Amino acid sequence: MAWKSRTRSLQVVDTELSADSVEWCPVAQSHDVLVCGTYQLQKGEGDEDAPPNRTGRLYLFEFSGDGSIGPPLTELQRMDTAAILDLKWCHVPLSGRPVLGMAAATGQLQLYALWESAEGQRSLQTLSSTEVGAERLVLSLDWSTGRMDSSDVRVACSDSAGCVGVFSFAEGALTPLSQWKAHDFEAWITAFSYWDTQLLFSGGDDCKLKGWDLRAGPSTPAFTSKRHSMGVCSVHSSTHREHVVATGSYDEHVLLWDGRNMRQPISDTPTGGGVWRLKWHPTHQHLLLAACMHNDFHILHCKQAFEGSEGACPVVASYILHNSLAYGADWSRLSPEGPASCSPPSTAPEESPAEGGGHLRIQYESPTASFDTSLEDDAGRYIPEGIAAPSITPTASPALNTEDYAASVSCLLASCSFYDHMLHVWRWDWTPEESRQDPDPD
Repeated sequence: MAWKSRTRSLQVVDTELSADSVEWCPVAQSHDVLVCGTYQLQKGEGDEDAPPNRTGRLYLFEFSGDGSIGPPLTELQRMDTAAILDLKWCHVPLSGRPVLGMAAATGQLQLYALWESAEGQRSLQTLSSTEVGAERLVLSLDWSTGRMDSSDVRVACSDSAGCVGVFSFAEGALTPLSQWKAHDFEAWITAFSYWDTQLLFSGGDDCKLKGWDLRAGPSTPAFTSKRHSMGVCSVHSSTHREHVVATGSYDEHVLLWDGRNMRQPISDTPTGGGVWRLKWHPTHQHLLLAACMHNDFHILHCKQAFEGSEGACPVVASYILHNSLAYGADWSRLSPEGPASCSPPSTAPEESPAEGGGHLRIQYESPTASFDTSLEDDAGRYIPEGIAAPSITPTASPALNTEDYAASVSCLLASCSFYDHMLHVWRWDWTPEESRQDPDPD
């Protein structure tokens, strides 16, 4: 079955400071909540020996998909903070509220609770703060609750000193359980195995991917893999398939692993850019979102790898409207409303046929209030101005089992890029060719 894949920008927001993390809230009744974290390095003026000042800002947004002409994303709150390296929501409510974890450049792990006033106004309020270590940056964090298990809530974090720490959560506060030296250089990432939360993964600038059995203690890793040739900076455990974990690296490869055999990955996909973040789709088990730094954002389809096929996972969609390092990316659990369209922030959608077979001219308002024009081909790929739109025959996406997907897939996503300090909200639609054909009039 042939499929048509299209991405559409819904809104662009200027975050003013360099943006590196976006996260949709996974807690029911709060799926329309989005946060974005920023990181700005400011060197001391006139004093080369002065330590750099790292500042940040935390944004809280609400998404409305009611189809109105206005922008779907509304800013609810902005909070000046230390520079933010990572943001992660706890997957389950804690004490009845969604809780957000923040990895800060001050060496602190900070928690915020999402409150809602009697008038329905939402805001983030400080819940607790724990120092991970002096003179270090907390680089990543993860919650043990990926499979919606709230029986033993813990948080793991990694830092610039190469250490990994684990904390328990109770009564609104974090309590340290253990901390150890895991990597020779920066420990860019740590993540729980959501199926066995006594197993923890970590990746570092020493090019090593390691596993840790918390029951045995951190003196010796359960495994060490040197399969990546550069620093390991992303790890995400699948919540749908036990033992499956995805890793990414500065070496520009996404590897899929079966946790029962960490000697050889089950799939190796080159992405053309360092893989800073990986996110499995919350409901579609075969879809993997990759933020690829110098090469934009891509959606991989991993079904063939799970079935034992060798080779790379096909890229079924790419979003390339960012103009800087692709860092933060996340799937929303909301379903986009209405037909696929590109909605500018303050005007009705405008689409007109472009020159050359079947391309669309998309207009959207840039943060500078000027209107930019871009071209997309039938696969949703960007074509710069001044370049003739070629006649392209879309390649067939991998055949899908109708038991896995309905007639079409529509997803809402958010992504952010660093030096141009941009947050994009966009949708992806994947439609079988048959469903787009006009019915036989007879």
